[in-house]
Amino acid sequence: MSVGCIGTRRLRAGLAVRRTSSGGRRLGRSCLGALAPALCLLLVPAPRLAAQARGPDAEAAAVREAFLHAWRGYERYAWGHDELLPLSRGARDWYPASFVMTPVDAFDTMLLMGLTDEAARAKALIIERLSFDRDFPVQVFEVTIRLLGGLISAYQMDGDPRFLALARDLGNRLLPAFESKTGMPYRYVNLHTGAVSGPESNPAEIGTLMLELGTLSKLTSDARYYDAAKRAVTSLYGRRSRIGLVGSEIDVESGVWRGIDSHVGGGIDSYYEYLLKSWLLFGDQDFKRMWDSSVAAVNRYVADEAPTGYWYGYADMVTGGRSATRFGALEAFFAAVLARSGDTARAGRLMRSIFRMWTTFGVEPEEWNYALMRPISPGYELRPEAIESAYYLFRITGDERYRDLGRVMVDSLLRYTRAEVGFAALRDVETKQQRDRMESFFLAETLKYAFLLFAPPQTLDFDAVIFNTEAHPIRRTWP
Repeated sequence: MSVGCIGTRRLRAGLAVRRTSSGGRRLGRSCLGALAPALCLLLVPAPRLAAQARGPDAEAAAVREAFLHAWRGYERYAWGHDELLPLSRGARDWYPASFVMTPVDAFDTMLLMGLTDEAARAKALIIERLSFDRDFPVQVFEVTIRLLGGLISAYQMDGDPRFLALARDLGNRLLPAFESKTGMPYRYVNLHTGAVSGPESNPAEIGTLMLELGTLSKLTSDARYYDAAKRAVTSLYGRRSRIGLVGSEIDVESGVWRGIDSHVGGGIDSYYEYLLKSWLLFGDQDFKRMWDSSVAAVNRYVADEAPTGYWYGYADMVTGGRSATRFGALEAFFAAVLARSGDTARAGRLMRSIFRMWTTFGVEPEEWNYALMRPISPGYELRPEAIESAYYLFRITGDERYRDLGRVMVDSLLRYTRAEVGFAALRDVETKQQRDRMESFFLAETLKYAFLLFAPPQTLDFDAVIFNTEAHPIRRTWP
């Protein structure tokens, strides 16, 4: 399907946008002006941005400078805490004690960017302060992808065995979460006592633990972590519907589904990502079988060939019927996964829709109704998924068009979210009002993918690593 220029509005270039009487949106002037190559990016062969666009080296340098701006804000106002609050110039911890989440999450990004001094300070803080002997519950999913994933990547890139010791300590403390009747983990576990809570979970939190725990098993020769994570995935997969879909919520004690919406957004998203990547990283054919059958069902029932583009919406997991025309920032990861699986044609079509969602308001909304082209949730949380997909498609296909559209997204992101201290999420993508939040994934994922999109290919061997869902690169360093 051909998607024209209408709807691809790059607000940062000064295009006037007016509301129509019906509440829709249209361009204030034709898209045939100076930025036509950017606005119609994927409609003609090998287009280029306007002449004033920076080259890859300059773009990578700009992203590196943005990282330093964010990191210096953290060092000055949030040192030793989990996150920087960029507008109030304060700090936020996820739990009663800090896990120094931003340094752990950002460490491998520093190494890739060649920021050796910053990486040394971050490492010293992690080794000195990070402790998992904490008597309070933590969310298994989040500490796994951010902290366990970050520590494993740090160990593989830096080589210091203290990173692996911390990772193993955390892995041991997470294992009690898997002691349900079904083998699917509870959402929360007390890292000191092993007490569990939160039986109502979702496919993403159940199925996005395999890369980290599996790698921990390979690095320590302790199969417990791999076995627990794989049992959880296979238990969930075994409860898919007759047509091959999973729902949005499940009880890990009974195995009964509590929510039957199926989609590729938050709560399900990285379950599919890890089916594919677990096969690629470990060579385990069980995961290939689960991925092949799952993606076939998703492409049949969840994919939506709509008048506004090619999307992945919501479907009833039992009947396959369309239940909502919703798509958002989190769903944008799926183009990267499709590309990594070899389906670059479908991934490219989805990327075109993602780019339209981004450029309609200058920055993508958290979620929107793609049938009406209106935001459902108007904020922007500094998410990486759209840029991640551009990076994957560029590296896999070598097509410069994907780097060109990535440049549009990165430039607008840095323009609208930069604050005097760090970068701030947006409360509303139309007004560009900022919100006092800069999550650690902005340094771990968003700026990493933005940098790698423009950095020389030898910066990271794309074919030799598997990124976890927090963009921590993991290498197969075992036989």
